[in-house]
Amino acid sequence: MPYLFLAISIASELVGTSMLKASQGFTKIIPVIVMLISFICSFFFLSLSLKTIPLNAAYAIWSGIGVVATVLISVLIWKEKINTGSVIGITLIVIGVIVLNLLGPGHSSSEEAAETQQTSLSDRA
Repeated sequence: MPYLFLAISIASELVGTSMLKASQGFTKIIPVIVMLISFICSFFFLSLSLKTIPLNAAYAIWSGIGVVATVLISVLIWKEKINTGSVIGITLIVIGVIVLNLLGPGHSSSEEAAETQQTSLSDRA
């Protein structure tokens, strides 16, 4: 369920960001209202996902997917141009998200986690 909340958060953030562009500098009221609602939903669902997913992993996923999807939206919907530097930067972000998810601190083995917890409890006694 936490990853569903994270996905809803990402989708809401993408809608909010698109509406930020559509608001044309806060001059169009409907996109501004949709943007505000979308960002509130995004942070609400992100907070729900953080009850289970470690902050570093959740934020890396949220921002990484958000960056890639925002670039795709900007190119496909808003007809903006993308250059080689953008592609390289986005690729590095994706690699970072993958590395963090595969090797990050939220992915230690259960034996290591139990040993760490046991050591912590022993130190308190």
